[in-house]
Amino acid sequence: MKTRIARSLAVLALGLLALPGAAAAQQKIGYIDSEYILSKTPDYATVQQQIDRLAQEWQATIESRKREVDEMFRDYQARELLYTNEERQSKREEIMRAEAEVERLRMDYFGPEGQLFTRQEQLMRPIQERILAAVETVAREGGYDYVFDKSGDFLFMYTREQFDLSDDVLQELGIDVESASRN
Repeated sequence: MKTRIARSLAVLALGLLALPGAAAAQQKIGYIDSEYILSKTPDYATVQQQIDRLAQEWQATIESRKREVDEMFRDYQARELLYTNEERQSKREEIMRAEAEVERLRMDYFGPEGQLFTRQEQLMRPIQERILAAVETVAREGGYDYVFDKSGDFLFMYTREQFDLSDDVLQELGIDVESASRN
């Protein structure tokens, strides 16, 4: 989940910061560590707890429904010989519908377009926008042409600590970096 958020921040940052003027002879490049920034952002922990709580509730609902389907199947197996052919077919179809309903519920909650993804996106958007605005401010004030996210999909073979703007972004967000220690 953090990598998806970090990836989103990196794409947004690159899109906003890759403005005209990059053709200059000397370009100034900095980087941030969005995972570090998120870990120090109090709102992120709150959002993550809300998302985790929702995921646990929805998983419990799915597991409860799955147990009900399993019980239906055990009941069917125990009484199978007592049923007529039509009743057997009807019971099997009922169990298959119940299994399909459990899978549909799982997709509704946890699928790529599911409620968990949608809710996470809604809750994270304000945090991402604040971080992006802070990155943009730090980049403009520092004269940076590009700012990359080292916790994203980009591979950095070498980085100089002096170009790490993560603490500057945290300061821009109003987060005390003096008391925050790096992981």
